[in-house]
Amino acid sequence: MSQNYRIYINDNTLFIADLMPKRVKKIQQLDIQDFDFQTFHKNLSKVSAKEYILLVDRPKKLFTKIQKDCELIKAAGGLVKSAEGNYLFIFRNKKWDLPKGKVEKGEGMKEAALREVEEECGVKIHTNDEKLCKTFHVYVLNNKLVLKKTNWYSMTVKGEPKLIPQKEEGITKAVWLSEIELNPVLKNTYPSIIQVLEAGELL
Repeated sequence: MSQNYRIYINDNTLFIADLMPKRVKKIQQLDIQDFDFQTFHKNLSKVSAKEYILLVDRPKKLFTKIQKDCELIKAAGGLVKSAEGNYLFIFRNKKWDLPKGKVEKGEGMKEAALREVEEECGVKIHTNDEKLCKTFHVYVLNNKLVLKKTNWYSMTVKGEPKLIPQKEEGITKAVWLSEIELNPVLKNTYPSIIQVLEAGELL
């Protein structure tokens, strides 16, 4: 079975895989011989939105090495479906997003996802179901590279409750959207959110 990892850096995506993914977009293949993740990260443009790939025999081994070069932060979030068949989205930092947040000390990933969704959107989650996927995002914090690992879960609510966006977390809107209303989201969201929507079979 083919293994692959995606690491998001700003709007760029680095794939680590043993096979070239079946993709339509342009993807730039990197040379594994001289590859150093810290250097790659430093030289990446903050404004471009490009996709890069490293083709290796053992993707997990290389991903583990990159993980060791970074400080790990764990987060969790949810893709929430209402009884009407609509999905919960939030608007934060001028982009569409899904509710998520850092895992607190002594907390499990699944319970953190539930707490964050309820806090950020003012809803009561009815079921917190299977894990949809994991996303990995790299950024700089206090001059150190941080790898944020986010577990995403499929959730439901009873009915379609009124949403209360958590303003202190920078959330300006929380809305229910149907599958046919996703276009504005897709045009203005993060690559990691696209991955979650793919895992939830919305794309």
